[in-house]
Amino acid sequence: MDNNSEWPLPRTEPGEVGISSERLAKLGPAMQRFIDQKQIPNVITLVAREGKIVHFEAQGYLDCTSKSPALKNSIYRLYSDTKPITGVAVMILCEEGLLNLNDPVSRYIPAFKNPMVTMISPVIRNRFGPPYMSLTIPAGREITIRDCLANTSGLATPRRSPYWLRLKYKEFIDELGWDIPESLDVPPRTSYSAMVEANAMIPLSFEPGTEFVYHVGYSVIGVIIEKITGKTLEDYFQERIFKPLAMKDTSFYLDKKKLKRFTTCYETSFNNSKWSLSVHDKPETSEKVNGPKIYFSAGGDMGGVLSTAVDYARLVQMLLNNGQLDGKRILSRKSVEIMTSDHTGNIVIPMFEPGFGFGIGVGVYQGGSPLPVLRSPGTFGWGGSAGTTFFADPKEKLLALCFTQTFGGLAMSGNNYLGEFERLVYESLI
Repeated sequence: MDNNSEWPLPRTEPGEVGISSERLAKLGPAMQRFIDQKQIPNVITLVAREGKIVHFEAQGYLDCTSKSPALKNSIYRLYSDTKPITGVAVMILCEEGLLNLNDPVSRYIPAFKNPMVTMISPVIRNRFGPPYMSLTIPAGREITIRDCLANTSGLATPRRSPYWLRLKYKEFIDELGWDIPESLDVPPRTSYSAMVEANAMIPLSFEPGTEFVYHVGYSVIGVIIEKITGKTLEDYFQERIFKPLAMKDTSFYLDKKKLKRFTTCYETSFNNSKWSLSVHDKPETSEKVNGPKIYFSAGGDMGGVLSTAVDYARLVQMLLNNGQLDGKRILSRKSVEIMTSDHTGNIVIPMFEPGFGFGIGVGVYQGGSPLPVLRSPGTFGWGGSAGTTFFADPKEKLLALCFTQTFGGLAMSGNNYLGEFERLVYESLI
């Protein structure tokens, strides 16, 4: 056992679970090349099959200036990898009868009752005739919990809102902070609850369930979870997910005693025809360490949940185990099945390749890609904007995590470390 970490799952030799040791050994050197080329600062890679770890390695630096080495239990900002955790929380509430995926959001936040929708959607034009008839009309139906989780809510966003709408609903748009350049690290003007209430006052950008716009519905889900439970997301996640799964380093905010394990967050810069990494957030000055500890985002804003590859592997293995780990059941088998199934159907998702859809907090490969892909149908996973990612393949009983901490890393020319990671993992299967 390493002296700087605990292993989240039992270990075994690769050959015992149908993985080639020789092929798997190529993974570390391949990742090191991206570190040496200064395309990523560090990487934690973990591979498990049949619930047993066959590869777990930490490479690179937590901070490129101090050269402090990355550890297997280094702590990362998950950003959108918070969404799968939120998905688990929602399915728990569904099992307890406190929530239903088809519930209208207005049942919990009345401001969402009787939504209006702008005339920019072809669906609306086809239903009501020429767009000059009206700028807004009643929506065909209300937004549901499922819509928010599957990113098909229709909630207004800066990019989808015309100028006339911004003028007419300026009071509510000001509360949303649309005057500030879009950033995941900008806190709400007052609270997530107030922000969500303001969004409810603005006409939808499209009919619920007809198009895909990422992320915006998760703030609504976070507010609903807190209303139903009477607890903050931090307290509810700790009680029902993190503590039962022994995810001891997972929280929305960092205990200062763990500061030396917290990553510096980088971002990519392009200057003088050259890509480089620059500091986005330092541990010692981070809001995650020194902030007011009041921003609990279900979608991953403000860095979302902090976690380690050690802890997150336990969450993912629980899902692969159909809802239980080490004798503790978090979800039923059928709840996991619902969570990791496609809820977007034939909706075109610009950020996905054909064959991929979105479930409850996770992306899902359903099959049907025009080109062969390594993932088996039913594989689910997701990633955070600062470089954490995972996929889980139930058919192969395979779990794989790849954690780094850089915004925009994949924009760098030749920086396909995630593609290489996935390819080498699958090619190691015997």
